[in-house]
Amino acid sequence: MLILNVRHWLLKTVAKHKMNKSKLILEDGLHVVLTGTGSPIADIKRAGPSAAVQAGNKLFIVDAGDGSARNLQAAGLNIGRVAAVFLTHFHSDHIGGLGETMLQRWAGGGTSEQLPIYGPVGTKTVVEGFRIAYEFDKGYRLAHHGEETVPPSGASGKAIEFDLGRDPLSSKVVYDYDGVKVTAFNVNHAPVYPSVGYKFEYKGRSLVISGDTAYTENLVNQSKNADVLVCEALNKELVEIVNENLAVGTTAKKITKDILSYHITPDQAAEIASKSNVSRLVLTHIVPPLPSAILENIFLGNAKKIYKRKIDIGRDGMLVSLPAGNKDITTKYLFK
Repeated sequence: MLILNVRHWLLKTVAKHKMNKSKLILEDGLHVVLTGTGSPIADIKRAGPSAAVQAGNKLFIVDAGDGSARNLQAAGLNIGRVAAVFLTHFHSDHIGGLGETMLQRWAGGGTSEQLPIYGPVGTKTVVEGFRIAYEFDKGYRLAHHGEETVPPSGASGKAIEFDLGRDPLSSKVVYDYDGVKVTAFNVNHAPVYPSVGYKFEYKGRSLVISGDTAYTENLVNQSKNADVLVCEALNKELVEIVNENLAVGTTAKKITKDILSYHITPDQAAEIASKSNVSRLVLTHIVPPLPSAILENIFLGNAKKIYKRKIDIGRDGMLVSLPAGNKDITTKYLFK
């Protein structure tokens, strides 16, 4: 009897949890859920870089780091209804979860249309590589579930490339449908090229996602008067402490020195937000990992003195909402 009661309680608990997480209901407006706020450096609290953007009834993904597809679903968003993915660049931490995102969207939604994947020149090669890697998996699922459940035409993704050239101030509208406008713009992540950020606009609200970049005036320009800037951030002093404690001659020591040159610091992110009159600054792609909340003020450096409005250190499951029709900005944490 005890075993039966425990089993009954367990089934009810699992079912209730699934129901509570089955759907995230958002009012009309522009919303961003941070589904990955980490970097290539291992961080048990953070998945690879990724953000889910909902504009009206359209759901988009910007980058697809490892673990981000699971976080998307854990947040209560239906991966089967993702309208498009936007890639900023092709560093492994930003594309490592792309194959799983395409697979889960196909298998989870039973769609007959491939996932549109927007990105700079090179996106076709990346998408094709993941298609080949997942070809066996596609065959297994078709054999097991049948074409009615998982239509073969919906597997993988459809690459949609754009070319912004090398002008550091270049930008281009790459998506403009159903009241949602997405502008891609060049950033400076040299030697990584191409590398872009994105601006989303919907019903008078605006959201900018920096991608990986050093300080660049184009990010200032594109962020002008935006409601929210989601900006990567690396604290050089903390990374240098990490570097000092690594063995001389190791790959990790060389890499942790090199990465200082092509990322934005919290102070620089604050300067960009202040110059562009952004209403809220959210930091992501946190480097190095912050194992304790005590380190957060140290990580921010002088950012709060430079930018007088609210700064959030993003974490996985953070939801920032911009309702249509007003200037409100609300924050909620979906993962407790």
